[in-house]
Amino acid sequence: MTVLWAIVVLGALGLVFGLLLALAGKVFAVEKDPKEEAVRAVLAGANCGACGYPGCDGYAAAVAKGEAPANGCVPGGAAVAAQISEIMGVSAGAGEANMAFVRCSGTCGHTKEKFTYEGIPSCLAASRLGGGSGANICTAGCLGYGDCVAVCPFDAIHLVDGIAQVDRSKCVGCAKCVAACPKNLITLVPAASTDVVGCNSKDKGPAITKYCNYGCIACSKCKRECPADAITITDFLAVIDQSLCVHCGHCADICPRHCIHDIG
Repeated sequence: MTVLWAIVVLGALGLVFGLLLALAGKVFAVEKDPKEEAVRAVLAGANCGACGYPGCDGYAAAVAKGEAPANGCVPGGAAVAAQISEIMGVSAGAGEANMAFVRCSGTCGHTKEKFTYEGIPSCLAASRLGGGSGANICTAGCLGYGDCVAVCPFDAIHLVDGIAQVDRSKCVGCAKCVAACPKNLITLVPAASTDVVGCNSKDKGPAITKYCNYGCIACSKCKRECPADAITITDFLAVIDQSLCVHCGHCADICPRHCIHDIG
């Protein structure tokens, strides 16, 4: 009999507490802005953080408050921007699409190492050795352990022949790989880019030829022959101004070191 009464009392208490919680939920509920929910529904859902906010929920809330632009969803691109602008009744604005590019051409067999690295397979860990260059003689080259690969939410970057390479058909320019690279080797370039310099070394030509077959030696041939004057030599490295580049591919064709790539 005592056990039965205990069950009845506990059941009654559970019912009372349940009703109180339900009532509290209604009284203290925070109503969401319908626009926030509508914006969240059209987002790509990648939660990549490329918009500058903590995931899609954070971005949707910021858009609804008028604190974020309608074209901030990088994976969603123009289509999502148009939907958000319609929901918010604003102009999406013109956003330039970007993609990641790894400024290194030093694949296996074309670069030299100072020692054999047998530590943690991580670029960040390897960069702690050898004065920041890891096992590589080149202080600016890709370490090839895939920290960028691990953080890419779109499977757009892979290790190919010892260095990271971007699959431009998948890259949305979220910049997660840019932040992950301890060598600051990955950069964003306009998605329309066709000619890019695959080197980031600031060493002089004679030094580079000793450890890399593909490093830029600042010979200036590309600069002299560029029909659009889009190339300069800065810190012993060829630099292409993408706003001036006419995508002719001539620089890639004539580069004696094959470190300018035609990716068009």
